[in-house]
Amino acid sequence: MKISILTLFPEYFQGMLSTSILARGLANGLYEVELVNFREFTKSKHGHVDDTPYGGGAGMVLQCQPILDALKSIRTPDSVVALLSPQGETFTHKKALEFSKLDHLILICGHYEGFDERIRNACDIQISLGDFVLTGGEPAAAAICDAILRLVEGTIKQDSSADDSFADGLLEYPQYTKPYEYEGQKVPDVLLSGHHANIEKWRREQSLLNTLKHRPDLLEKAKLTKADHEFLKAAQAQLDESDS
Repeated sequence: MKISILTLFPEYFQGMLSTSILARGLANGLYEVELVNFREFTKSKHGHVDDTPYGGGAGMVLQCQPILDALKSIRTPDSVVALLSPQGETFTHKKALEFSKLDHLILICGHYEGFDERIRNACDIQISLGDFVLTGGEPAAAAICDAILRLVEGTIKQDSSADDSFADGLLEYPQYTKPYEYEGQKVPDVLLSGHHANIEKWRREQSLLNTLKHRPDLLEKAKLTKADHEFLKAAQAQLDESDS
């Protein structure tokens, strides 16, 4: 797949793309990341890409001409264009998985006070990381790229992503490694038992318990078995008892 990022600060992404897992994926040709500085498309002799808003108001607004001309230069019939905006739908693991299967995703990073509405009209979707405001779209684009590209086949082992938090609608179960005991805290014995069915049962229950404790809202949409519901009912009763 290919991700194109329209930004005023392409250098923001150099560290992310030149280290660790994503750098290896790029080197191995698993995907392509294109950085497009839309300032290069402005028709202003002074290099301006923003101006004061019609009707008055604080701050500066990004002009449509530089961004839309930059978009036209790279957009194809297969492209999906996403505007990074607080008005967008919240980015999720499900959306990352959906985006990872695209041929070409274009992310538009904002800055200053906002976008000329004609930029918004040219996009297929708006995406937000959550209910907060950043200084620009670059941090959001970096996080979204990382979440998407790690899911591209060959980037990491499939088993590693299959157990991620949110992969099945739940939070991940606890993980342990050596030493067996540290300052009185021991690794659960079931993990050393070699009994795979018991280990899988423990992990499922711990995943349910983590979700119940920290993100109970996720349980409303998760695919749960009868055994899951019975475990959650008992776990909730224990939590209520400990709180009383």
